[in-house]
Amino acid sequence: QVQLVDSGGGLVQAGGSLRLSCAASGPTFSSYAMGWFRQAPGKEREFVAGIGRLGSITYYADSAKGRFTISRDNAKSTVYLQMNSLKPGDTAVYYCAASISSIFDPSDYKFWGQGTQVTVSS
Repeated sequence: QVQLVDSGGGLVQAGGSLRLSCAASGPTFSSYAMGWFRQAPGKEREFVAGIGRLGSITYYADSAKGRFTISRDNAKSTVYLQMNSLKPGDTAVYYCAASISSIFDPSDYKFWGQGTQVTVSS
């Protein structure tokens, strides 16, 4: 079982950037596909981006394409989400998650970080 700790959130002005990090504990990080999700107040949690076990496959929600980049460093057991050109609509709690199978199926994400707040001001 993997344990995840999210960090890197904060307050940023529209158009700014943030990089989120998710550090994993345990020796099997590279056996998991990883993803980032977010949940805004009053809304359901939504998928943002996913990355395969070796980092060669990535997948993004339409809202993230062209602005966000997911990456991972298996040697450091860490996954990142670089967010550029942030908008007020990106305001949410962001969660990293580990998938036991596909990066595409939200139901495969079984292990979750505690979340990190991202607030984008206009």
